[in-house]
Amino acid sequence: MSVDLTRGDLPTLILSVLTHGPLHGYAIARAIERDSDQVLRMREGSLYPALRTLENSEWVTSSWEIQAQGPARKVYHLTAAGLAELETRIAAWRRYATAIEALMGKRRLSYDPSI
Repeated sequence: MSVDLTRGDLPTLILSVLTHGPLHGYAIARAIERDSDQVLRMREGSLYPALRTLENSEWVTSSWEIQAQGPARKVYHLTAAGLAELETRIAAWRRYATAIEALMGKRRLSYDPSI
């Protein structure tokens, strides 16, 4: 089962991936997919608008990397402000996940095969 990322989740995941070091867009998308064991996947056209938003918020910066062969690639770097934003988002995510798990833990699923 794979899941398309929602607009709200993608910036957090991009920031998280960039804690490992600068990456170009394609590598960011593949890292999200790889690190989620292929459960999360990038939807076409979602990554670059999210990266532009992160740049406009000054949570990431970018630079052009010249390749020995092929065209230059735009590489994205996490800023100190981006790292602080990621910490805020992680804390919020943990509160959200704890609340969902608490709700699910209080529910007993019953299955009636005759329905």
